[in-house]
Amino acid sequence: MDIRRLFGANLRRLRDRAGLSQEAVAARMGVDRAHVSLMERGQQNVTLTTLWTVCEALGVHPVELFDETVGVDGP
Repeated sequence: MDIRRLFGANLRRLRDRAGLSQEAVAARMGVDRAHVSLMERGQQNVTLTTLWTVCEALGVHPVELFDETVGVDGP
């Protein structure tokens, strides 16, 4: 499994669950919307710092972004 796709799928799921747009998450993270889009599509390697910033923006624990039970196509 591609860890970037898994992370991206979970990022999108958690963002949707929070009722936030990519723009809103980007603003909370201090990045542009395109960066969030790249992460969600699995086209961006994420640093530990970015991982932590995503968690703070969404109010989740890091483990939730690596949940393999959901899969890359969503629940």
